[in-house]
Amino acid sequence: MILNPCKRESFMVLPVAFISTISPEGIRNIAPYSCVMPVLRPLDLVCVASAKTRDTLANIRAAGEFVLNFPGTDLADKVIPTARFSPPDADEFELDGLLEKPSVQVKAPGISGCYAWMECRLAKEYEEEQYVLIMGQVVHLEVADAVYLPDGSLDLGKARPLMMTGSNRGMKYCSVRGIDKFDAFASIFPHGKDPLAGKYQE
Repeated sequence: MILNPCKRESFMVLPVAFISTISPEGIRNIAPYSCVMPVLRPLDLVCVASAKTRDTLANIRAAGEFVLNFPGTDLADKVIPTARFSPPDADEFELDGLLEKPSVQVKAPGISGCYAWMECRLAKEYEEEQYVLIMGQVVHLEVADAVYLPDGSLDLGKARPLMMTGSNRGMKYCSVRGIDKFDAFASIFPHGKDPLAGKYQE
């Protein structure tokens, strides 16, 4: 089946992340984003694609920081409330019934109840006519103890990461599960030695 190129998210399973920011007036803001990705391994950079008319983008530009909050499926009912328009003076934590998780390195708070949090500072942005790519440097990375495994991976069964795919009328929510297959990074390289292995030592 041939699809319109703009429907690429119909078969790309995307993460759902809530970005929390604070406005120059001190108002707490939350918005859901799915165009979020890490920048290579093992860098401390993430990239977020944003429309140009978002309060989140304005707050990031003003404060130079933001928090990426990663929810489990139990927070699926918070996607639409945080995506809807709200007055500039509305505190979205209070408006949407979400609790604050104090941050360590940035002023913007995280969202309690998520399974992981990336506190980021604005590193760079790339602006085009219809969108902006936000490059964030992760300055504090935290994951809930209950979902972090000894091998440095996520317990998918416990975290149940909230994800979505597009459809003709909206978003279909989903999650992921393991398939009991593992490949070492080292298997990619000659002699079975991963040149980046030292970067992952705790």
